[in-house]
Amino acid sequence: MKLTVVTEARFFRTSDKKIWSDGLNYDFFKRYLDVFDSVKVFARVADITFIASSLSRVDDTRIEFIALPCYLGPNQYLKNILKIFRLAAHVESQSHAIILRIPGQVSNSIYGFLKRKCHPFGVEVVGDPYDSLAPGSINHPLRCFFRWWAVRQITWQCRTAIAASYVTTNTLQQRYPNQKFCTHYSSIELGPEAFVQNTKTIFGERNVFKIVFVGTLAQLYKSPDILIDAVAICRQLGLRITLYILGDGKFKTMLEDQVNKLGLKGIVFFLGQLPAGKAVRQKMLEADLFVLPSRTEGLPRAMIEAMACGLPCIGTDVGGIPELLSREDMVPVGNVQALVAKITEVLTDFDRLKRMSVRNLEKAKEYRKDILDLRRREFYLHLRSQTEAWLQTKNIRP
Repeated sequence: MKLTVVTEARFFRTSDKKIWSDGLNYDFFKRYLDVFDSVKVFARVADITFIASSLSRVDDTRIEFIALPCYLGPNQYLKNILKIFRLAAHVESQSHAIILRIPGQVSNSIYGFLKRKCHPFGVEVVGDPYDSLAPGSINHPLRCFFRWWAVRQITWQCRTAIAASYVTTNTLQQRYPNQKFCTHYSSIELGPEAFVQNTKTIFGERNVFKIVFVGTLAQLYKSPDILIDAVAICRQLGLRITLYILGDGKFKTMLEDQVNKLGLKGIVFFLGQLPAGKAVRQKMLEADLFVLPSRTEGLPRAMIEAMACGLPCIGTDVGGIPELLSREDMVPVGNVQALVAKITEVLTDFDRLKRMSVRNLEKAKEYRKDILDLRRREFYLHLRSQTEAWLQTKNIRP
């Protein structure tokens, strides 16, 4: 049976028609092939002439792409809306099993065709528009409408899907329920090599504490600006810390200006978009503390990876972060002073750092590859069997 995956992620295409990604890679889509014969990905694709070191090849003989225009923002979406809807209608008519990775406007575009044809589909819920479009998240006069519309769409998509998987254990399930078939798993890939054998016992080499942040700079959802402000205050209070920011995007220049204005040159380092896996893990192993003061979250994969490295973590009480960290290791969203107090509190208590390391490593083991693979396979098999039954009623051979 053929599977179509609809995702908000953006991909890149070279002149030889090969598809590349700096996010969802080949191994991610290969998981679907354990149950389905082939995968078609319906997503935005941009043409490029240069292959950055952070990109990896995605497509192969069993993984193909149906390329949407690589629009950015609502204005470009509206300019391309006729082509998007024509492609969405075509994808629905030619697809067998379908998974919508939601929320996202790409999924919204095809949802109406699925509903009209009573075409069964599953959803993988990876974020929450109620949080990501909350006040202060974006500067747009229609933010309130976008939030209302996005929440409405994801609610109906979860309600009408024949199966739903969530990245959280219960947070997103409570807000966007599905009464048919539910499971939960993250897209993270944690094999045995991802886990340290021993937790951290030494912190602050040469009396300097290294903080690491991992997240996109294409938006400010992960709040690197808040973290930079907090680091400046911590330095003023006499705490010897450095910050390493892993990630890239359009806000990098703005953040670099912020660093310069605060006199943090040589204190805050922008390392760019490192290849996923060993390169990122090495930076985590070298750090003393992982901080992710997100404004919105689903379930942060980078935080789980840090926990698997035995790294103490600080986060905000949003999305799935409370499912990962204890209450004492979280701060309110957007509160610089609270973040300063928490960083200071943690880095001046070595016994606490050791306890956090032990706890986080044990918690990360709940996201081992073998555990999540079982849940994924159960979800895929249910979707396949339900789709096969529907195709039989239409006299269509899968």
